[in-house]
Order: sequence, then C-alpha cells, then structure tokens
Amino acid sequence: MVLLSRADAGAGGPGLKTRRLLLVAETTGYQVRRFAAAAERMGASVQLATDRCHVLDDPWADGAIPLRFESPEESAAAAAAATRCDGVAAVGDRPSYVAALVAARWGVAGHPPEAVAACRSKFHARERFRAAGLPVPRYFRVRVEDDPAETARRAAYPCVLKPLGLSASRGVIRVEDRASFVDAFERIRALLEEPEIRRLADRDDRFIQVEGFIPGREFALEGLVTGGRLRELALFDKPDPLDGPYFEETIYVTPSREPSGVRAAIVDAASRAVRALGLVHGPVHAEMRVNHGGVWMLEVAARPIGGLCAKTLRFEGDRTLEEIIARHALGEDVSDARLEDAASGVMMIPIPREGIFVSAVTGEAEKVNGIEEVVVTAKPGQKLRPLPEGNSYLGFIFARGGSTEEVEGALRSAHGQLAIEMSESLPVMRSNASARPTN
Repeated sequence: MVLLSRADAGAGGPGLKTRRLLLVAETTGYQVRRFAAAAERMGASVQLATDRCHVLDDPWADGAIPLRFESPEESAAAAAAATRCDGVAAVGDRPSYVAALVAARWGVAGHPPEAVAACRSKFHARERFRAAGLPVPRYFRVRVEDDPAETARRAAYPCVLKPLGLSASRGVIRVEDRASFVDAFERIRALLEEPEIRRLADRDDRFIQVEGFIPGREFALEGLVTGGRLRELALFDKPDPLDGPYFEETIYVTPSREPSGVRAAIVDAASRAVRALGLVHGPVHAEMRVNHGGVWMLEVAARPIGGLCAKTLRFEGDRTLEEIIARHALGEDVSDARLEDAASGVMMIPIPREGIFVSAVTGEAEKVNGIEEVVVTAKPGQKLRPLPEGNSYLGFIFARGGSTEEVEGALRSAHGQLAIEMSESLPVMRSNASARPTN
C-alpha cells in the first residue's frame, strides 16, 4: 500500500478496519501529498495509482499501481483487480475517467464513466448543454486532417479554435478572419502531432472545434455533487480579461464580488450543466462566462481544481479541499463544509516568453502585505513555453486578506516584484578538471 498513514497500524482500536482511498493521479506531486495528509488526519490511508512504466518494479518505491492512461479500460481493470478500496478520487482530467471506471467496477460512489467522458470532450459537453437548453455559441468540429482554408469559410468571426482533447486552454486560439484561422489551425495541428500528445492515442486529439467567441467576465466554481445535486464550495472571480488571442489564466480570487443575483445565476447554470452531463457523486470544477445574454458554461471537469491552486481554499475546522473530497469519496456527510471567512486568491505566474528558465528571485514579492507564499515550480534549465503550446506555469503566488480587493492587489503587487531570468538557450557548461562533485 502506498502513502500509508499511521492509521494502518490499527487506528480506531483492535478489529476496526482502516478505510482506504484509491487515488488515481498523473504524478506523485503536491496534490497527492495533500490527499495523503488528509487521509492520515481522517484515520484512513491512500493507495496510489499512476501513469508510469509497468515494466519497472515500483521505480519510485511508493507502492503505486502502474497505469497507462492511453488504455483507460485496461488500466481500470488492472487497478480494480490489484486492490479493493472504500472510495475513489482522482487528480487530473485523464485520471478522472480511469477513476470513474474503477468506481463502477467496484460499485462505490462516483461519477458515471460516460458522464466523465462527456466532460472531457468539448464537443460532447456542448451537445449536452445545448440539449438541456443552456446557452451555447455556434459550434462545429472538424478533423485535424481537414483543409483549414475550406473550414475557414464555414466560420463566423470572431471565433475560437479548440483542440477537443486538451485542457487548461492549451491550444485554444481566437481568430478574427480567414487568414488568421488558417494560421491557427496549422499551429494547433502541429501541437497535436507532438509525441507527448500522440502517445496518449486520444481520439478527441484528432479533432478541432470551432465555436463563436463568447465575450464577458469569466468565473470558476468549485463544487461537490451528491446524488446528482451540486453544492457550491467556492466561487472564484477571474479579474483579468480573457479575450484572446490566447487564454492564459492568471488570477483566481474568492469570494466573488458579483451581486447575489449574478452569483445565484452562475450556480444555477452550473447545476443545470451538471445534470446535463449526468454527473452524480464527486468533485467538479466548472468554468463559465457571464454577459448580457446570461451565463454561458465553458466546461465542467469531473475533478477538483488543479494542483497547487487548491491550496488557496481553507475550510472551517482547518480542513483542506483534499480532505473534503476524500471524506466525500469515502461516504461521509460533508454538507457542513464552509470556507473560512478570509478572502483568498492565487496567481498562476505566467511564462513571460519561450526559453530556458534560469532563476526567479522571490524575496521582495514575499514581503508584500497579504502574501502567504510564492512557489516557483519551474526548474533551472527547464524549457518553458507559454500558451497556446505550453501546458505549465512558472509558479504560484498565494495571498489572503480581509477582502477580495486586498487579495487581488497583493497578488498583482507581488508579481511586479518578481525578478525572472530566462535565456534563449541552455547555458554553456565550462569544463573544470580540478572541480570535485558535491553532494
């Protein structure tokens, strides 16, 4: 068993069974560790299942079940046969589908696999939203192999091109005319031919969706679905305009500053989207735009907010989002989960340009009033690409304060204090025969 808590030594007294949570994840990263910590606090334990080489014998010595996300059905069957747990949770879009398949095999609570699959496809999600009467832009999908010039004649402008299988705005480009449409189409096609994407053999990665651009303010809702009903945990404002041509998210702040009527309309639209998709039990991360035409759902993911961003949410009783999700997955009633009173927020530090990351000096940023932490996740020597080709951030800034305005101001001020060094190419390593290796 992986990431065992002290509970496995007999928490609760002799004869009492320790609850176990299967966590399906892409890597053994930050959010995995937070789930392990949450399980320990609960007197439970976590069994990890990750996408890794199945030939090597436990290469990270963490006891994880090896999966191959390009073969989700086979992976789910292997995980279900390898162990038996009391609940299932997932970190990431591809893991969420495998987790749903495992939950269905075991007969434990979870989102239905077909609902999770619909969430992961921008086209099928749009189809379900339209059938449910939710406002949707004009949209159609085409094959990557299709002629972009011919496809450009079918579009109304401005419009947005989206690869169906990628997440986090990767490959999403707004275009204004036929010429820019063709350029964007070719750019997305080149991205989808990259080996790390082709390896996953996702059928959706062979399609590009074309849809009308939706103007308006953008928001994100974090929630839990129980018995098919959505409960809001947090509503984030995204104060930076996301109008393109690329859609790199930066700041999330909560609680929302919108009037109560707008907030209620957002929750109602998200609830209708959850029902349209057929989600039943587990976390959701929903994104939407609001304008004079109402609330337009962009997507609903059958997973929590990604990675480090979850750290911005703290619940009464010193509980984390991961603990709330773990308890929910194991069948506990978490209807009492309430965010702490303080406003909070996170900035996903944008990558300034393509290049090799050298360093980031964070000292002055950390001194800004309201800043809790500055985390640089990029590694020296790592090649970084901004959107639309890139799929990562330079790091994260976390803030907390008495109001949403204070938090946003602190995040912007701290970002302005960062000193980021990038190079065009890898630095030359000078040979020194007298140099000795250090540990």
